[in-house]
Amino acid sequence: MHTLKLLSAFFKVNVQMALAYRADTVVNILLNLMWLGWELLSLSIIFNNTETLGGWGIGELIALLGVFRLVNTMMIALIWPNTEKFNQSIRDGSMDYTILQPVNSMFLVTFSRITVWRIWDLILATVLIVVGVNMSGGTTTALHILTFILLAITGTLIIYSLWIVLIALTFWFTKFDNNVTILQALMDAGRYPATVYPVWLRVIVTFIIPIAVATTIPLQALRGELASGQILMFVAISVASFWVASKIWKAGLRQYSGASS
Repeated sequence: MHTLKLLSAFFKVNVQMALAYRADTVVNILLNLMWLGWELLSLSIIFNNTETLGGWGIGELIALLGVFRLVNTMMIALIWPNTEKFNQSIRDGSMDYTILQPVNSMFLVTFSRITVWRIWDLILATVLIVVGVNMSGGTTTALHILTFILLAITGTLIIYSLWIVLIALTFWFTKFDNNVTILQALMDAGRYPATVYPVWLRVIVTFIIPIAVATTIPLQALRGELASGQILMFVAISVASFWVASKIWKAGLRQYSGASS
């Protein structure tokens, strides 16, 4: 309950900040719609010249775009805004105030800033997934939907864990400002199914920088292409990833010397 109250407080503060700049919010939403139109136009151009891409049809690619935007929105709304703030807090010592709070510091670093207007993106992403699945004409059962939701959560958790590891490196390398640049760049690989990439790149986006685990894999579950053993494996990987990230975060905290040093 304490955690929920904190989340509610963070959300209210960030809503107030967003309402203070209403014009910016409207412009950002319009720009987002423009980019969505461009993405759909790009898919249309591709499928004017082919019927499938890596074995996926246009409906499935639209659904994948929805999953990508779903995960990417979570990153943009929570992770990217807090990265710059965290890096600055390490350099100027204001991280002291976060550590002294009677709440998990990793939680505070993650949720202190929320780009509230990105909720609109979540709605658009959900619409894209529903439309794409309907266009593909595949049979979707309640079990497939539940598995999709589970793997979307676990995939996002893996990306989040990777982010925690990357920003935790700032405890050791204070001026490590570009700690998530690679992650941001590789996120775009999730727009397309992993099957379109060569084997070496497929290994990278599935196991090293696991973008495909957060995008392609959940949609494969929605299509009923994953066995129960594979589903359990990805869930186990997400739990293990979070555990490792937590350990690295705690090690970083022990390394942190504070503003008084």
